[in-house]
Amino acid sequence: MKNFSANVRGPRSRYSIGRNNKGYLMLEILMAVAIFSVGFLAVGSLIVSTTRNNTTGNIITQATMLAAEQLQNLKDTPNIATLATGTYTDSNNPIGDQGNPGGIYTRSWTVSDPLLNTTSRRIQVRVSWNRLGQNRAVELTTITRGNGI
Repeated sequence: MKNFSANVRGPRSRYSIGRNNKGYLMLEILMAVAIFSVGFLAVGSLIVSTTRNNTTGNIITQATMLAAEQLQNLKDTPNIATLATGTYTDSNNPIGDQGNPGGIYTRSWTVSDPLLNTTSRRIQVRVSWNRLGQNRAVELTTITRGNGI
């Protein structure tokens, strides 16, 4: 009878000590770098998108505040009958975010008499600007009796 005990061995591990493992570590490092690169590109894209959206939101907020400020100034007219109907533009155009000359915004307003009487006025304030080749605008409208009402 033959002795089979010398030939019976368990399966060899791929990572056994006696085997040549050169190259596995380099492949693992390359895969890890590739995965991290995709993640960093996604984060970079997210940062650019967030910055662009924050800037756009800030510009819209400033334009809305400029329109609201002018609307309130017109509503505070003590005698609304003295507020002549027509279309007007801000003498400081283009204006900045504080209403000072030299910004990106153009402010105009229209006063009309929707009820054809002297007790109320319809006021429409429009603030427009051009950003990245696109014309944008914010428009606020109210009907007032004057004295801030």
